[in-house]
Amino acid sequence: MKRSISIAAAAIAATLAFSGVAPAAIATDSAQSTDYVVSTRSFPKVNTAKTNLLAEATSTDVDKDSNWGGLGSMDVPQTKSTAEKEAEAAAAAEKKAAEEAAAKAAQEQAAAASRSEQRESLDTTSTQSTTTTTPTVPTSKNGAAIAAYAQQFVGAPYVAGGTTPSGWDCSGFVMYVFAQFGISLPRTSGAQAMVGTAVPSLAQAQPGDIIANGNHAAIYVGNGMIVNALNPAQGTQVTSLEAFGGAAYSIRRVL
Repeated sequence: MKRSISIAAAAIAATLAFSGVAPAAIATDSAQSTDYVVSTRSFPKVNTAKTNLLAEATSTDVDKDSNWGGLGSMDVPQTKSTAEKEAEAAAAAEKKAAEEAAAKAAQEQAAAASRSEQRESLDTTSTQSTTTTTPTVPTSKNGAAIAAYAQQFVGAPYVAGGTTPSGWDCSGFVMYVFAQFGISLPRTSGAQAMVGTAVPSLAQAQPGDIIANGNHAAIYVGNGMIVNALNPAQGTQVTSLEAFGGAAYSIRRVL
């Protein structure tokens, strides 16, 4: 009987092993019990992908003349370093400054040329005006003729040291007028105050007399008035004796 039980247990174990169930333990007690304890454990199913090593490999044929692009044909954007960018900015600024300086120099040169042309035009006009407006010297040689001739130069410019209608000072004006009548006078007003014959007072003065001191010279035209070259602003004018500024003067007659 015990032998039959052992055989039966072995048969059961073999059956479980083939069915995928592992026996954990089979306990028998031939002396006390005929019950069986069986423990089983199942294993998860594993799916394994298998590669067909015998399948034919797929290949692609490419013409040897095919153009797949290369480094020479690739359009790669070029970037510049900070130093290169700063150098280019500095060069552009320098070029702009040079162009502005050249433009400014050209403008200044054009302006200077324009001013020169204007001065030449004024000089030519002044010369032509002087040539055409210089009065004819009267044939009579007396004081009245001198006074009348001198007044025709009213408006002529004042130029320090000048002795012609294009520009003269006070004594240069007096010397020029008398020279047109063949009378030679000293160059300075102080020396002109000593020429000819002295006239005692203004009441006895006549047109054509010289009125002068060390600072100013003029030609008397009558009625307390004189014709004289005053200053650059006023030029040659007919004024009162106030042109002497209240200083003493000498009245001299040369005709």
